[in-house]
Amino acid sequence: MRIVVDCRYVRFDHHDGISRYTAGLVTELGRLHPLIMLISDHRQLALLPTLPWQLVRAPTSMLEPLIALSVNRLKPDVVFSPMQTMGSWGRKYRLFLTVHDLIYYSNRTPPRDLAPLLRLLWRLYHLSWWPQRLLLNGADGIVTVSETTGSLLLKHHLTRRPITVVPNAADTVVGKPVSYSGPATSRLIYMGSFMPYKNVDTLVRALAALPEHELHLLSRISPSERSRLARLAPQARLVFHNGVTDQEYHQLLRSATALITASLDEGFGIPLVEAMSLGIPVVVSDIPIFREIGGRAASYFDARDADDLADAVRALDRPGEWSARSQLSVRQAERFTWASSALTLLEVLEKIPPVPTP
Repeated sequence: MRIVVDCRYVRFDHHDGISRYTAGLVTELGRLHPLIMLISDHRQLALLPTLPWQLVRAPTSMLEPLIALSVNRLKPDVVFSPMQTMGSWGRKYRLFLTVHDLIYYSNRTPPRDLAPLLRLLWRLYHLSWWPQRLLLNGADGIVTVSETTGSLLLKHHLTRRPITVVPNAADTVVGKPVSYSGPATSRLIYMGSFMPYKNVDTLVRALAALPEHELHLLSRISPSERSRLARLAPQARLVFHNGVTDQEYHQLLRSATALITASLDEGFGIPLVEAMSLGIPVVVSDIPIFREIGGRAASYFDARDADDLADAVRALDRPGEWSARSQLSVRQAERFTWASSALTLLEVLEKIPPVPTP
C-alpha cells in the first residue's frame, strides 16, 4: 500500500495544534509503514521526520480544489490529510480527511494568521453546515481527534462516511514526573490563546480570589489584550510571558500547583495531557471534551463561575489531594500516545477497499 500524508499544515518554527498533530502522527506512522509526505515549503522539513517528501502547492492556494491532480502523479493508494479542506476533485486514490472540532461554527473569529481574503472565506464557510458536508462526503473516511467531536459530527449529520477517532497526544517530555509529595510553587499555568471562546477572563477573575497564587499566561498576547486583562482584576497576580520555548514551558509546568483553563469549547486539549504526563494536576472547565481527556484525574468547575474555579484550586490544598491528583494524572496521560494513535490510523487506512480502476 502506497501512503501519502498531507504535511502542508506543519509550521516553520514551532508547532500549533494541527502542526503538532501532523508531525506526531507522521513520525510514528513512518515507523510502521513507508510513506511520502506532502509539503508546500522546504522550511516545514525542520519540524518533520526524515522521510520521503514531495513539494506541492500550499493548502491556502486558490487552486487547492485541484490539488488531487498533482497528488495523482505520486500514484498513492491512500492519502491522509490532518485537515478537512484538502481538494479531492479528480482524485484516483482513497482519501481520509480530519475534523478536529466544530468550534468556529459558534465562535466565528478566524485564525489571525490568515490573509484578509482567506479570513472572509473562513467566515462564509462556517455560516452553514453544507460546505462541510460537501467536503466530508467527498472523502472515503473521516478521522477525528476525540469521541466528543465524533459525536458532534453525527449530531449534525455532517457525513455519511465512516468516522474513526485517532486521538491527539502530547510530545514526550524529557524527564520523570514530579514528586507526588506536593507542588514546588503556588503558580498556576495557562497555556492557550486569548480568543474569546478560551474564556481567559474567568481565570483572571478567579485569581483575584486567590491572593496566594500567581497565574502565568504563557502564549503570545497583544499589548491591548494584556492591558485589558490586567484592568479586569487589578489585585490578581498575573505574569505574562508573551511566548515561551518548549523547555521554558516544561520547566514552568514542573513547578506548578496546576494547569488551569476555562475554555468553553475545544476539539481536544493537548495542554491537559502535557501537564498530566508530568504529574501536574489540571483544573478545567466542565465541558464534555475535558471530561473525556481528564477523566477522574482532573478537577472540574463551572466555566462561567470564577468562584467555583477558585474553590477547585483551593481544594488541592486538602491533605493528600494534590498527591492523589498527581498520581491519577500520570496514569490518565498514558492513554494518549502518538504510537497508539498511528497504529489506529494505519489500521483504518488499510480497511477501506481500493478505488476501482476505470
